[in-house]
Formats: sequence, C-alpha cells, structure tokens
Amino acid sequence: METAPSITSRLNPSVDAPARAGSAEVRLEREDDATRIVLTGDWRHATVGDIDVRMREIARESGKSAVIDMGGITHIDTAGVWLVRRLQGDLAAAGCDVAIDGADDSESVLMEAVPQKLPEAQSPRKRASIFERIFAPVGARVLDLWGDIVASMYILGSAVRGAQLKLNRTSGASPAAIVSQMDHMGVRAVPIIALMSFLIGAIITQQSAFQLRYFGAEIFVVDLVGILQLREVGVLLTAIMIAGRSGSAITAEIGSMKMREEIDALKVMGLNPIGVLVFPRLIALVIVLPLLTVVADAAALFGSAVVAFSYSGITPDVFLNRLQSSVDMSTIISGMLKAPFMALIIGIVAAVEGMKVGGSAESLGQHVTASVVKAIFVVILVDGLFAIFYAAINY
Repeated sequence: METAPSITSRLNPSVDAPARAGSAEVRLEREDDATRIVLTGDWRHATVGDIDVRMREIARESGKSAVIDMGGITHIDTAGVWLVRRLQGDLAAAGCDVAIDGADDSESVLMEAVPQKLPEAQSPRKRASIFERIFAPVGARVLDLWGDIVASMYILGSAVRGAQLKLNRTSGASPAAIVSQMDHMGVRAVPIIALMSFLIGAIITQQSAFQLRYFGAEIFVVDLVGILQLREVGVLLTAIMIAGRSGSAITAEIGSMKMREEIDALKVMGLNPIGVLVFPRLIALVIVLPLLTVVADAAALFGSAVVAFSYSGITPDVFLNRLQSSVDMSTIISGMLKAPFMALIIGIVAAVEGMKVGGSAESLGQHVTASVVKAIFVVILVDGLFAIFYAAINY
C-alpha cells in the first residue's frame, strides 16, 4: 500500500529518495503559518555539502514562525552548526520568529560560539593622497626617533638603577664583567685602531704637504695635522671604528639573548637585565674609548712624522719642536672631552637596538645594521655640536 507523499517531497522531491548512509537530512512540517524544520542524520563537514542549497531554499519557504528541531541529529561539528546558524539568521532577517528545539548541551555551546553571519569584508583602502604619501613616512620617522630617545633614557636610567649606584648602598657592578668587556672592546681593538690612525695621519700629511708646497709652507703641515688630529679626527674616527666594531657586537649579543629568551630568564630570576648586561658595557666603553683615542693620536702623529720626513724632508726633531709650539693643552683637552660622550652614545644606541630584536635572524641582522648606522650618525652629530660649542666659547 502506498503512502501519501510528504510535505518535503512536494517541496523537494529528491529528499524522499533513499539517503546514503551518514547523510544529513532536512524535513519541513507545516501547520498553518508555523513551520517545523526537522534536522536528522550526520551534520558534519563531509556530509553537509549536499544539503547547503536546500537550507538556503528553506529560508524562503518558511512562514511567520519556525522551530528548528535538532533532536534527530546524530553527529554535528562546526560546519553543521554554521548551516543551522545561517538558517536561523536568514529566517530572522525575513521576519520569522525562530526557536531552537532538541539541542543538547554540547550543541548549545557550539551554537553560541558560531555567529549567524560572517564578518563583512573590508572595503579596499582608498589610495592615499600625494600629501599623505610624502609626509606620512616623515611623521613615522619622527615618531620612531622619539621612541628611540625615550628608550635611550630608559636604558641609561635602568643601567644606573640596576647597578644600585645609590647612597648607602653597595655597587651592583661586577668588576670582572667590566674588565672582560674592556678586554674585548679596548685591548683587542688596539691593532686596528693604531693601523687605521697611522694611515690616516700619513695620508693627511702627504696631501697637505703636496698642496702647501706651492706656497713654500710645507713646515705648516705639522700644525695642520697636529691640531686636526688631536682636536677632531682622532676621537671621531676612533668612535666610528668602535661603533662599527663594538657597537655591532653589543647589539648582536643582546639581540641573541633576547631571541633565546635569556633576558626573560634574568627577569624571572629577579635581576635587572639592563644593569646586568648593559651597565658593564657602558662603563667599559667610557673607560676604553679615551684610551683608544690616545693610541689613535699617537699612531697618527707617528705616521705623519714618517711621511713628513720621507716626503718633505722634515726631520723628527723639527717635527716635534713645531708640534710643541702649535699644540697646547686646550687642543688635547677639547678632543678628549668628546670621548666619554661618544662612548655613552655608542653603548646606549647599541643596547636600544639589541632590545628591539624579534625572534628571527632577519630581525637581528636589521637591528645590527641600524645600530651601526645610527651610532655613527649620532657620533658625527655630537662632534659637530661640540665644534659649534667650542667656537661659541672661543675655546
């Protein structure tokens, strides 16, 4: 005996066909303006694809009120819940009162976690104007500069605080760490600093003597090299070399520790990473940079004397006598006063860039490069400010 066709078969004849094992099924049961949407079967990712189109049709076929019956569902995952939630949202948008029936606790939790609508895609960003494209990078650089200044002040303050340099408290600075850093940054840098300064002094002397020869004033090359080397070139080139050699090493060491989370380990141990890692390096730089400047000045003057004797026939005795008459103590002091400031700048800039390193080797390389470039730029800037200051006070 044949049974009467169901309401579902009238709406979608294919639904009454034998469903394959594990498939998702949906059935409508209507009473006047009320509709009951019965969900049965397996509503998981692998099976709900076939029912997607049918679920969209149901949203257009329901009456003024609807009940979604989930009691016949055997299995359901996020994909199935998303179809139910989408149907619920479509029905609500069409002015239909929707209720959920037959959902167990786990299904209710999933229903609450899945939204009814996906977030709307963001509209494409409007192309920036010429004004924005020109001045936005400038503004970003200014903000980065301000951030670097604040970080530098933090590094300096934390280094002093971490070393416990306060009244009635013992110093937290480790003499062994400072001496070790002095060896790495100072003693091992002597050969390259001396060689570089020797060559610079020789080149300046040769070029100066070549030009002064036309005026018969080759003897004044001693005055020129002595004042230039002791007042400007010696400390400046030494600081640049230390920025490239030791500044990059500081950034790489601190950056590597940050990548391996060793700095976080120091914080867990209750230690100040700035006081432990940065302070000994700052102290070592402040000590060794003036000493390296003395080495650089001596090597440059020696190279100048060698070239002056071989190229211009100026004997060592004449060279020394002329040097003593042209160089006074103010010339030496004006050059040496710059060294501690440049040392602090190199150490702080290197530490700031080291603390910025992320978790990749690419980030480490970028910040090591930025450390050297920024340190050299600021060192040259400070040297220019000192020159302006000395000229203003007639020193």
